[in-house]
Amino acid sequence: MSVKNAPRPVAASDEQEPIPSADPRQIVPDLESGDTPMSTDSGIVGRYVEDLARQTAVTWNRFWFTPTDPATLGAIRILTGLMLVYTHWVWGLDFESFFGPESWVNSELVKRYQQNDFVFSLWFVVPYQYAFPVHMACVGILGLFTCGVFTRVTSILSLLIVISYANRLPTAQFGLDQINGLLTLYLALGPSGAAYSIDSWLRRSGSETSRTTAVGLGWDSFGPSIHANIAIRLIQLHMCVIYLFAGLGKLQGMAWWDGLAMWMAFANREYQTLNMLWLSDFPWIVNAMTHFTIFWEVTYCALVWVPILRPIVLFFAVVLHAGIGLCMGMWTFAIIMMVGNMAFVPPHIVRRVIHRLATRPHRVKSFEQ
Repeated sequence: MSVKNAPRPVAASDEQEPIPSADPRQIVPDLESGDTPMSTDSGIVGRYVEDLARQTAVTWNRFWFTPTDPATLGAIRILTGLMLVYTHWVWGLDFESFFGPESWVNSELVKRYQQNDFVFSLWFVVPYQYAFPVHMACVGILGLFTCGVFTRVTSILSLLIVISYANRLPTAQFGLDQINGLLTLYLALGPSGAAYSIDSWLRRSGSETSRTTAVGLGWDSFGPSIHANIAIRLIQLHMCVIYLFAGLGKLQGMAWWDGLAMWMAFANREYQTLNMLWLSDFPWIVNAMTHFTIFWEVTYCALVWVPILRPIVLFFAVVLHAGIGLCMGMWTFAIIMMVGNMAFVPPHIVRRVIHRLATRPHRVKSFEQ
């Protein structure tokens, strides 16, 4: 029988014995045709997923759980505490108008306004005859928190004080008060008294050896701690959210699209503290400032994490908020926003600056006869 007339081979069926295949180790895939075994594809995907999960876990742990020097957190505590003392002292300058029985917004009206919400405020339970002494005690606690005295306790009490004032006067809360509240929250969560505080000074003077490492999360550590890093990261992320939504909110107004928004702020006599009307002769400057402000706010949350760009981003944060203070008179808001941006300043730079400020050489005059 010739090869031409030979029967064609058929595939093995259930009734037939399968034709034994060659050794799998000797099977070489046709790489030129692009055909690869399915097991190889699944292996590549599996290794990719495994590497992705591993790198994600490493990055997540490095971001949140790397012990850090609490110097930056301590500096933020001092500046935030000073702002808290100032703002709450101002409440007492016209105490009757804010907290008296005949105040602009009395307690009963506030309770009715917040009747569907669960709110806490010590001013809802303090009798009025004791209100002013309680107010002064609150200012004193904020002062202790600023100095770092019993910081673990005074930080929590300061947070409760800030919440109490905010809930008692909800119609008198502005951006300054909101930033005060969020910074106080994160300072209460972290070891804010671990650096530049009376607590840390007493701890060092009372121990023979200085403590340089933390145990666990470092609640009471006066060295690098995970807990300090968590508090700083929370402030950083919150600042990113603030600027992102501030920029997105501005984009809803046409004045930020056509470049006139900054001029409307400069020409507003209600907030005008520095005469900037000369910019009317240079409209291109106003347009550039308007569009750059939007660009900076929207991109802050991304660019501030790039180490080489971070100093530039923080520099423009200082320029922007200093401009708000100079041109619109809102210095308290401008300063507290700068304090929030300090969360991105490395601790070694904070220690270097404070060391130079604290150890400036004193000039000794020499008297010649």
